Amino acid sequence: MPEKNFSALKAIYVNCTLKKSPEVSHTSKLIDVSKKIMEKEKVDVDELRLVDFELASGVYPDMTEHGWEKDEWPHLFKKIIAADILIVGTPIWLGEKSSVAQKLIERLYAMSGMTNDKDQYIYYGKVGGCIITGNEDGVKHCAMGILYSLQHIGYSIPPQADCGWIGEVGPGPSYGDTTWDGKKMKSPIGYDSNFTNRNTTFMTYNLLHLASMLKENNGYSGYGNSRKEWDDGTRWEFQNPEYR
Repeated sequence: MPEKNFSALKAIYVNCTLKKSPEVSHTSKLIDVSKKIMEKEKVDVDELRLVDFELASGVYPDMTEHGWEKDEWPHLFKKIIAADILIVGTPIWLGEKSSVAQKLIERLYAMSGMTNDKDQYIYYGKVGGCIITGNEDGVKHCAMGILYSLQHIGYSIPPQADCGWIGEVGPGPSYGDTTWDGKKMKSPIGYDSNFTNRNTTFMTYNLLHLASMLKENNGYSGYGNSRKEWDDGTRWEFQNPEYR
């Protein structure tokens, strides 16, 4: 099988842990597995921990225009929109993605009315995926909400675009822990999970393959999905009253 060249791609991981740096994030440890694959493939990779920034709540591009004293979202958005691939990482709390992950989705949504140079919505041609960690069930549930939200605003989702790890129900060690409750582990928890490692690898390469295909074809054709042409009524016959 011929090797693929992914070196023209950019990827950004947004870790939605509730823990500020430099506190250890178990989600970051699983993100690292995917990142190492990207880096091996010479992808330009960036990672940010959203809770480290002053991010206002709201669904407008800049919340300082809506009563907030500070909002670092406009700066962060420049990093996110420059990437071909967005991977959202989140822990599970009460069966759901973190509140920080929900805030990220809301702020991404705030920009979704913007358009690209084809007058398509701004996230067209971008690819999305997610990484989930936790100690109770909910990986698929969290992924379902995140991936739906990303595709709704314009991101493209490849097959098997999620991966994750969960421990036993109830208190216990988290992904990557080497000790817990006075006990020392033989190896970091979760690192030997064939299921997690396989899904993380497949997810990473599926993101790369789809992003590469889109980039090589300059995204999607503008035929049939132009906001400007819809607003102008230049192509849409069914806007004519006789079609209503």
